[in-house]
Amino acid sequence: MKANEQTYQQIQRALRKAASKFPANPDCLPLTDLYLQVKQESGELLVFDDDDHELTRCVVEEWIGNNDEHFYTEVQPVLLAAITGIKEVTEHVQVLKPYSYVLIGEDREAIADLYLVDDETIVISGDLMQGLGEDLDHFWEQLSAE
Repeated sequence: MKANEQTYQQIQRALRKAASKFPANPDCLPLTDLYLQVKQESGELLVFDDDDHELTRCVVEEWIGNNDEHFYTEVQPVLLAAITGIKEVTEHVQVLKPYSYVLIGEDREAIADLYLVDDETIVISGDLMQGLGEDLDHFWEQLSAE
């Protein structure tokens, strides 16, 4: 799915607004993840905390009425690009680390872990480690053959 600059700006504006809902108070950081829910029919992007409190919402016009059966798969790179495009915000939300950005469906089921932020580790998408086992097996076979 291709997205225009306006779409990225809308998503990033929503993420900034969600992050601003957690004021800087180092004595009382909440323990939460950020849940992004995308509604195909209306094009809405909603951001929730762990307690299902809505932090913000916006309408992404490009997504309105999108009936593609692979919509949630195709929207993931767009969301990930928006998240990584404003790292100065997304990696410094005033909540306890580690925290994640999670794509959820309309029934609130987790579809994908998009981005994990920890003190020293940042994991981008669950596909980052895909194929690692096969690569290590191949490396071991080469190493043991010598």
